[in-house]
Amino acid sequence: MAAKKPSAPNRAFKVADQIQRDLTELIARELKDPRVGMVTLQSVEVTPDYAHAKVFFSLLVGDPQQTEEALNQAAGFLRNGLFKRLHIHTVPTLHFLFDRTTERAADMNALIAQAVASRSKNED
Repeated sequence: MAAKKPSAPNRAFKVADQIQRDLTELIARELKDPRVGMVTLQSVEVTPDYAHAKVFFSLLVGDPQQTEEALNQAAGFLRNGLFKRLHIHTVPTLHFLFDRTTERAADMNALIAQAVASRSKNED
């Protein structure tokens, strides 16, 4: 009897990538909430059973908290749109989270610049 072959390890990444692409299009074209401005989806993390997906986003302008609330309120609508686009048995429940990576990167760059400036000041 042949051993059962596990599903491809890249499948979760492929599903997450497809969810990210489809959500980007759904948010841009079909979501009419004025609280959702210029949203960029940074990444999607899907649980192994595809029951839940964390969707990390960033903003160009706007209030992150209001946008997060608006996206989480629209999660059912967006999930329904994913049902029509994805061809998988279980479409995950969406959980939107504001991604602070760019803010942290800017803070780190400022700290590095400050350290370099103080070091050059000490060398003079």
